[in-house]
Amino acid sequence: MSSNARHVPVMLQRCLDMLAPALTEPGAVVVDCTLGLGGHSEALLTRFPEARLVALDRDPAALKLAGERLAPFGDRATLVQAVYHELPDVLARLGIPRVQGVLFDLGVSSMQLDEAGRGFAYAQDAPLDMRMDQTTGVSAAEVLNEYPPGELVRILRAYGEEKQAKRIVSAIVREREKEPFTNSARLVELIRDALPQAAKRHGGNPAKRTFQALRIEVNGELASVERAIPAAVAALSVGGRIVVLSYQSLEDRIVKQVFAAGATSTAPPGLPVVPEQYQPRLKLLTRGAELPTDEEIAENRRAAPARLRAAERIREDVP
Repeated sequence: MSSNARHVPVMLQRCLDMLAPALTEPGAVVVDCTLGLGGHSEALLTRFPEARLVALDRDPAALKLAGERLAPFGDRATLVQAVYHELPDVLARLGIPRVQGVLFDLGVSSMQLDEAGRGFAYAQDAPLDMRMDQTTGVSAAEVLNEYPPGELVRILRAYGEEKQAKRIVSAIVREREKEPFTNSARLVELIRDALPQAAKRHGGNPAKRTFQALRIEVNGELASVERAIPAAVAALSVGGRIVVLSYQSLEDRIVKQVFAAGATSTAPPGLPVVPEQYQPRLKLLTRGAELPTDEEIAENRRAAPARLRAAERIREDVP
């Protein structure tokens, strides 16, 4: 299957419409911090023919496929292998002081879910890897086989919001002593067996939360998001816009907090006139988080958990 055929960008039209007012001037720079297979990037370059794109991804396979897709746009597209929190370094290397648009499509990409050998999906048996960049870092199997039980419980609770973390980890520890974990099917079966019946009745595949927790741990995703969103806001010029798609509550909470802080006055209470340095530097463009339409979910089931938040830079930082 071609990358174009299997990749349906989530909430694409809404992302483009949100960014549009910031990308009308010739030479405007928009950063796609999560290139993936390049669906959002291709649409940005097509919709805004005067804009220049900088696109980041840590996955060499994604960069190769997206590079082929974006080749017709020539030097309007600059693709960089980097994690999104490295945005300030990337822009500095490229000599770009400020950008007019930033897009994040957080979480795991369609390609990573669809390539069985990556081990992201619990629906098919695969090696337990889950690294977005398979050239570096520890795999999910190493986390399962080597982390102390208490640390595994913490990860499942914090990153998977798994209420049955202790029960699942007890089963993992028992089984890994017999034989180390290597493949996803064994882990899925273990989780099914470990959970009480009541816990399996709701919420889809019972392995979903554990797989999410392992993926976040392996890729340091939340720590990266915590650094990346403020860095992206700081990189925006006045009038620039940032749009973030997140797929689970932990990511969405970080985005919400950064945007809310930027849109709030920091002045001490009771000042008759609020000095410039205390004024908000962001304007929220969404009321809460926007959700995909029923039509979009019907067309692309991976859009179902998406939450979109957007903000506009309205003021420079005042020292």
